[in-house]
Amino acid sequence: MAKFSKLQVIAAAKETGMVPVFFHKDVEVAKQVVKACYDGGVRVFEFTNRGDFAHEVFGELVKFAAKECPELILGIGSIIDPATAALYLQLGANFIVGPLFNPEISKVANRRLVPYMPGCGTVSEVNAAQESGCDICKVFPGDVLGASFVKGLRAPMPWSMLMVTGGVKPEEANLKAWFSAGVTCVGMGSNLFPADVIAAKDWGKITQMCKTALDIVKAVR
Repeated sequence: MAKFSKLQVIAAAKETGMVPVFFHKDVEVAKQVVKACYDGGVRVFEFTNRGDFAHEVFGELVKFAAKECPELILGIGSIIDPATAALYLQLGANFIVGPLFNPEISKVANRRLVPYMPGCGTVSEVNAAQESGCDICKVFPGDVLGASFVKGLRAPMPWSMLMVTGGVKPEEANLKAWFSAGVTCVGMGSNLFPADVIAAKDWGKITQMCKTALDIVKAVR
């Protein structure tokens, strides 16, 4: 069961403005990354369903976060079907993110009052997702669609809350472009977790990168 309410999840995503996106098959590495992000000020974290036994790693992360990161809102990403969404909800996911919009996932999430943030690449997809109860829609892939898509969409639909993922970097020019266009928050993956830093298990570096990114977000808003 989700630990945080739908309103708490949305509020935290809006307040912090950044959602780290990460996957690792080693549960101990995943725990250290989650803790490093938490120490850096992160309060909403997306673990992705991108490997064998990912649900087992996620289940352990939920238990770990409850003790070591009590204010962290942990959710699951890369969800494309309702059965997988239901599996992760049973494991304690506080929100569901996907690369696409599947209205059947909306039904599963709405039933449990859990946010579903689907990937949308057109104005019509965002509209359909909003009709199905999705408060925040994920603009994906961000590096293909660009900040101009966000700005263009919000002109006729200014109520839209959008999270962009793909092509987001912890750099001032990049983040300023996205927030100036009108995103509610950004999802940041590989650019926040360089492979060499993870390999070296330099968790302090991850904490510092999160702090820096959050400071930039606060400055460019």
